[in-house]
Amino acid sequence: MMKLPVKCPSCDEQLRVSKLICSSCETEVLGKYSLPILMLLEVDEQEFVLQFLRNSGSLKEMANQMGKSYPTVRNKLDDLIVKLNVLQNEQ
Repeated sequence: MMKLPVKCPSCDEQLRVSKLICSSCETEVLGKYSLPILMLLEVDEQEFVLQFLRNSGSLKEMANQMGKSYPTVRNKLDDLIVKLNVLQNEQ
């Protein structure tokens, strides 16, 4: 699966959504929209967030499933929280 680009390949600025198309009736919506903040995360970070939600926020369970230590998983979550705060402040 191709990853949706979020940074401009020319100047590295954040991309915005400008066109949406219905695959059923071909209705088009034009405008300038920001990407949802979770889409600005790397694919592995998005998967981590999904796994966190599926495990009802249990880092202990995630650590068991991932075969990693609790502190490692906790640090990953802390890093994501910092990154999300930075991304939110940039919008």
